[in-house]
Amino acid sequence: MTFKVDFKVRDYECDLQGIVNNSVYFNYLEHARHEFLYAHGIDFAQLAKDKINLVVMRSEMDYKHSLLPGDEFYVAVEPQRISRLKFAFKQTVIRKSDEKVILNALVIGTSVNEKGRPFLPEQIDNVFKTTT
Repeated sequence: MTFKVDFKVRDYECDLQGIVNNSVYFNYLEHARHEFLYAHGIDFAQLAKDKINLVVMRSEMDYKHSLLPGDEFYVAVEPQRISRLKFAFKQTVIRKSDEKVILNALVIGTSVNEKGRPFLPEQIDNVFKTTT
């Protein structure tokens, strides 16, 4: 099942060309992933307090079109299990007015313990078992 988070472009997110700056898309994608985790009972901040750090290993974006100030859009999030220690989020930014795909993204991550060693805690493992 696809998880969606709604957004609206704010003026200050745009660059001199009048379009959303490319770096801002990373913020949209990150926020949508955090909302996905919250919706599945995972508190990102609490994980960090528990010395469990979720880290991005790879992030890819394929731009198709630009967003403009005031555009309403959503980020669709589809979780994927990559391996025993890795997970991925396939994400799509879609403008609401015409359902046009603005960009496709793939973000691959893992979690590390306080010693920096990769591991997948049970609560994260369970999220990817129930959603894929």
